[in-house]
Amino acid sequence: MKVVEVRRLPSPIALNFGALRASSKRPGVVTALPDVMYVRPEVVVDAHKVSSYAKVCGFCPAHGVSMLFPHLEAFPLAMMLFGSADFPWPAMGIVHLANQAKQHHRLHIGDVLRIEVQTGQLYKHDKGQVFTLHARALRADVLVWESTWTLLRTGIRQPVGQPYVSAIQDDAPVARQADFYADAGIGRRYGRVSGDINPIHLSSFTAKFLGFNRAIAHGMWTKARALATLMPREAVNEAEIAVEFKTPLFLPARASLWANRTDRGAVFEVRNAKGDKPHLKGRATY
Repeated sequence: MKVVEVRRLPSPIALNFGALRASSKRPGVVTALPDVMYVRPEVVVDAHKVSSYAKVCGFCPAHGVSMLFPHLEAFPLAMMLFGSADFPWPAMGIVHLANQAKQHHRLHIGDVLRIEVQTGQLYKHDKGQVFTLHARALRADVLVWESTWTLLRTGIRQPVGQPYVSAIQDDAPVARQADFYADAGIGRRYGRVSGDINPIHLSSFTAKFLGFNRAIAHGMWTKARALATLMPREAVNEAEIAVEFKTPLFLPARASLWANRTDRGAVFEVRNAKGDKPHLKGRATY
C-alpha cells in the first residue's frame, strides 16, 4: 500500500484548484482503485472548530464533539486524493451517494487523532462507476471513529464490480417530527467550517457554471442537521448513522424531518416542505 503522510494541509482554495486541474484526466477502463492511504498523523480536536461546526449544523453544547466532526478532518485528504495522479477520474462530476459513520468511543476537545483516508471497492451503477473511500480516526492507536463514503463517478460507460445495492432497506412508517430552514447562505457558512467550497454550494451564480439553477445544500450538512435533531440531548459514547442521498436540497428551502424513533435510535428521512419528496433517507443508533 502507498501511504502519503500529510503534515500540513493545502488551503481549501488550493485543494479545489487541484481538483479542477484533474478534470483533464481521460482514463480507459479502470478495474480497481490503486491501494493508497492518505494520513494526517496528529490532528488536535479544536474547540473553536467544534463550536463553529455545532453552530452551523444545529448541535447543542450538551452534544459535545459531534460523531460527524471527524469527517471535516478527513475531507481534505479525500480532496488531495482526487487531485493526485493516483486517482483515475476527473474530480468534477463525483456525486456523494451514501455515507456511513460509526463512533466507537466518545471524542473530546483536545484529543490528538490520527486521520486516515484509504481507497476502497468499485461497484456497478446504471449512471456510472461507484467507488468507496474508508476514513478512520485513531486516538493513541485505538480506533475511535470510522466512516465509509460511497461515491458515484458519473459518465463511466463500462463500470466494473458487483452491482451497487442500497444498504438502507427499512420501510418502517415515519411521521413528521420537525421542520427546519436552509437559508441561501448555509452552503457558504458550512463551506467555511468544513473546507468544502465546491461552487455548487456557494451561490446561485457559481452553481450555474456547473449546471444548477440554484445552489444546493451540502449533503453532509443535511445529514448533520437531521442528526442534531434526532440525537439525545447529551453526549453519547457509541453511535452509528448511515444515510443515502436522494435529491438535492436547493437553497433557500424549508425541509421536514420524518422519523420512526425508539429509545436507541431511529429510521428517518429529510423531505421537502410538503413532505412528498425525500432529500435523504437514513438510520441511526445510539
